[in-house]
Amino acid sequence: MKLFDTHAHLMDAQFDPDRNEIIGSLAEAGVSGFLEACTETEDIPKVQALTLLYDFVFGSAGIHPHSANSADKANLLRVERALEQKKIVAVGEIGLDYHYDFSPRERQREAFAEQLDLAVQAKKPVIIHDREAHGDVMALLSARCSKLGGVLHCYSGSYEDAVRYVDMGFYIAFGGALTFKNATKQRAIAQKLPLERIVIETDCPYMTPEPLRGTRNSPLNLHLTLEKLAEVRGMPVSEAAEATLQNAMALFGISL
Repeated sequence: MKLFDTHAHLMDAQFDPDRNEIIGSLAEAGVSGFLEACTETEDIPKVQALTLLYDFVFGSAGIHPHSANSADKANLLRVERALEQKKIVAVGEIGLDYHYDFSPRERQREAFAEQLDLAVQAKKPVIIHDREAHGDVMALLSARCSKLGGVLHCYSGSYEDAVRYVDMGFYIAFGGALTFKNATKQRAIAQKLPLERIVIETDCPYMTPEPLRGTRNSPLNLHLTLEKLAEVRGMPVSEAAEATLQNAMALFGISL
């Protein structure tokens, strides 16, 4: 069984004591690779270095909505230049976050639109963060639906919106939240969506799946989300693993 974690933050300081050990043990745990998701331009060199160190690690470049105020011309140029690198395969993590509002909403929308346009120009997929901003995210993506694709990371919207995104060519990502006891809506969506548009992720060190919730997450726990996905769809775990692996490679245009 081979799995691919489409969204990890292994460069987070929580992994400083044992990052290399975790990465070195992934193959034994059935994890064939992962994408290191970028949130700040200052992290781009770290993401690039990690992708060069390991053949099975890929990365993204982007400015998280929490840091939208930093999305000036100089930092957007850093994102644009990073996208020229072969192993930087996506623009992200970008989007809107109306839950915390760490940056003004108008500035979030501007930074999001600017980075969507960079993705169109670079012909690379986007990794979308959408928290309590479903309408504005849908509007900005719909305006460019024929020009770009990508993935809705840690999906929390409605089934109807998920169908619209799938029809636009996007993938829907499910993580540890799929295993939570109160995740009835997410499981219903995961059950009904076309399997060929579903990918799995950890968002580590966050969103640790049950029964390990409350501990630090890592790609070593990805199988727990996969097993829940297979359960809700009533299919063999091996088939769900193969499908989500193929979907991840198609999403990011990579091979393993």
